[in-house]
Amino acid sequence: MAIFLTGSTGYLGSYLATGLFRGHRDTLNLLVRAKTQQAARERLWQSLQLHMEFPEFQERIATRTRMFLGDLTNERFGLADDEYHTLVESTDSLIHCAASLNRKSEKQCLNVNLRGTLEAIQLARRAQDHHGLRRFSHVSTVAVAGTRQDEVVQEDTAIDWARSDYDPYARTKKFCEHMVRELLPDVPLTIFRPSIVLGDSRYPETTQFDMVRSFVFLAGLPVLPFRPDDKIDIVNVDFVADAISTLHMKANPLYDTYHLSSGNGSQSFREVTVALAAEQSKRGPMFVPILEGPFRSIVNMLANRKGTVGHAAAKMKVFLPYLTWNTVFDNTRVTAELGRKPTRFSEYSFPLLKFSREHDFSYPYQPWPQGAGGAAA
Repeated sequence: MAIFLTGSTGYLGSYLATGLFRGHRDTLNLLVRAKTQQAARERLWQSLQLHMEFPEFQERIATRTRMFLGDLTNERFGLADDEYHTLVESTDSLIHCAASLNRKSEKQCLNVNLRGTLEAIQLARRAQDHHGLRRFSHVSTVAVAGTRQDEVVQEDTAIDWARSDYDPYARTKKFCEHMVRELLPDVPLTIFRPSIVLGDSRYPETTQFDMVRSFVFLAGLPVLPFRPDDKIDIVNVDFVADAISTLHMKANPLYDTYHLSSGNGSQSFREVTVALAAEQSKRGPMFVPILEGPFRSIVNMLANRKGTVGHAAAKMKVFLPYLTWNTVFDNTRVTAELGRKPTRFSEYSFPLLKFSREHDFSYPYQPWPQGAGGAAA
């Protein structure tokens, strides 16, 4: 029997796969979009090399992994009947982590998030009916809380269907939570809502740069158009992944929904910028909140341009609402149950920004080693 994990070739998914490999004994059923087993292994190697050397990767794939070549958005993942039956019969629990983070494309969010989640639910339904399912864990987002301002949001009151949503990503993820609860009423469920996942507290390397680009851009400005004491809920990815894998494997988690966030421990813009300035022996920026409107207009204008400036502005336009809502998400449940808290962003932000700048916002991926051959299927 195995844990079916979606999104293993993504950023957070790579952390989950690594944590499950190292902290638990279960086999992993992985859905990988590829035409051949070797192409799937190469995609997975690109994802997991952030966490392990090639010999360990080969051993994990050979002894702990079944790879299914399919697409999350296709009916039954596009698998042949015998493959799909094998997947159903061997799946003991699911962690659905895959999602489209494209906050600009409603079409992509609808297809990947809604249709993909429905296919994951269908698999869970069939596994539950066949032999019983231990748990379905769904990785959501705090963005399901919709438009907020100056609030501390609790898990049980986060979703308010009367509220507007920031973007298609938030809207589709809210519906995904609804589908999971409505269609799997007899399956043990856990909903995980990460806040802004940014960087690893243990080392500076990262393969996810969209949000980092925005922070690097802001860190270089002498004047920031924000209120200095507003808080921004940033959480380190190693805390998020460990919380998901730990609570997924726990026999009886205390709750069915968890904010994986910094909560009331979230730092203010002033705290973060002072720490970054000190690391670089520079003066911190000035805060001029009255400039938020003009800044937003400039970002919107530049986002329509081509090239590096336009790309950076487009990313900033997407993330700007999340930087100005001054809303945090209570994390008392997860910190009490795990007995530990996230690392403060100021403690690891400078190495993250330094790595990103020095590597031009790209990870130095290593190719599949020559002569390594294919790992066992």
